[in-house]
Amino acid sequence: MRISTKGRYALAAMTLMAQKADSEEIFPVLKISEALGVSKIYLEQVFSLLKRDGLVNSIKGAQGGYQLSRPAEEISVYDILSVAELSMFEKTEESVKEKAPDIESAMSELVFDRIDAVLAEILKEISLADLAKHANDYGLNGEYMFFI
Repeated sequence: MRISTKGRYALAAMTLMAQKADSEEIFPVLKISEALGVSKIYLEQVFSLLKRDGLVNSIKGAQGGYQLSRPAEEISVYDILSVAELSMFEKTEESVKEKAPDIESAMSELVFDRIDAVLAEILKEISLADLAKHANDYGLNGEYMFFI
């Protein structure tokens, strides 16, 4: 599976925001861009999509930027990627329906539909809070910290 730059940036930016969600910090695009080392202009396009679908709120003004629209626990990876990765969730195109409809139906039902369903299920199970926690746990020298 290949996720586009737009999808990866959306996921990374939202994870960064979720890591500090308790502080109710407002994140200017420039700050996120610098923290992640990604293009500010491209991030603005990503945030336009995220805002349009209600995943972030925008705050205008000199101290403006973006905030998560709801708690990170309530935002799934599926929510984010379905905004940024439109083609990822499109139905697979028909290949041989005209000459071999039976083969087309079999491929669709046993392969493509099942892959789509499993992918959606997994992405819905992973919350933005899960990503933020995992990133925080991993943050110390690239190694996991375990608490007993």
